[in-house]
Amino acid sequence: MKEKFEGLVEHFLAGNIPLHEAVEVLERSMIQRALDRSRGNQSAASKLLGIHRNTLQRKMVEYGFGNRRARTRGKPMARVARLRKRTAGAA
Repeated sequence: MKEKFEGLVEHFLAGNIPLHEAVEVLERSMIQRALDRSRGNQSAASKLLGIHRNTLQRKMVEYGFGNRRARTRGKPMARVARLRKRTAGAA
């Protein structure tokens, strides 16, 4: 494993690839593989990567994996109905 990694480092250096680009390539690949292994489950992928789920989500947006529909938290439907009744009755 160490020899393969050393070969990758030599490849990046020989190609004049700056460190920030090499880190991006590695992170992008690891995130994609973790998401593939966990079948898109972000919590499971973040555990595989050893990072917090919020960090994974931030990196997904940063690297363009954020094409998935974002879930937004809304008020529970029962609460929305109660609020409508109050505002309708007050008018």
